[in-house]
Amino acid sequence: MDDDLRQSIDQRMAILARLESILIDDLEIPFEPGTIDPDAPLFGTGLALDSMDAIELVIRAEEAFSLRLPTPDDLQVGMRTLNRLVDLVLRQQRNQEGSP
Repeated sequence: MDDDLRQSIDQRMAILARLESILIDDLEIPFEPGTIDPDAPLFGTGLALDSMDAIELVIRAEEAFSLRLPTPDDLQVGMRTLNRLVDLVLRQQRNQEGSP
């Protein structure tokens, strides 16, 4: 595996772990670290987050990664699962790195 791929995987795993920590520690979702399915829905039948949880998750993620998450329309798609939220964070980090 080349270094760029390894670095991308490590970055993704670090973001996933931090978001999982936010869910468990800050939002008090009753899971143990490493047990949340990153493809489970965050709302409804998955982790059963509500609208207040969503707001807190966005605020905590913005603080944790020193970024601003996009518009509500993008968030609606980007917050369906933990993996999608990781994708959104990665995309925002790339956008911030590329902006003047």
